[in-house]
Amino acid sequence: MAFSHTKKVGPTGRFGPRYGLGIRKRVLTVEIKQRKKHVCPFCRSKAVIREAYGIYRCKKCGKQFTGLAYYPYEHLHEYYKIRGGQ
Repeated sequence: MAFSHTKKVGPTGRFGPRYGLGIRKRVLTVEIKQRKKHVCPFCRSKAVIREAYGIYRCKKCGKQFTGLAYYPYEHLHEYYKIRGGQ
């Protein structure tokens, strides 16, 4: 098999019929958010990648910072509110 997932179920296709539809849908939404590139709060470029659980790094400016478990922040304005409006 060339692909491990299909167009309809995305990366959760690797689970096949196991675990039920509801759980696979939740995993799908988290994984799509987790794997995309995020905006860096320091240089504002779209180059932030997840290194480990809650640890993120910008490929452009090299800054490393912490965030949520699966994505750095829910919304960018929330991150700036935490940082004190900088």
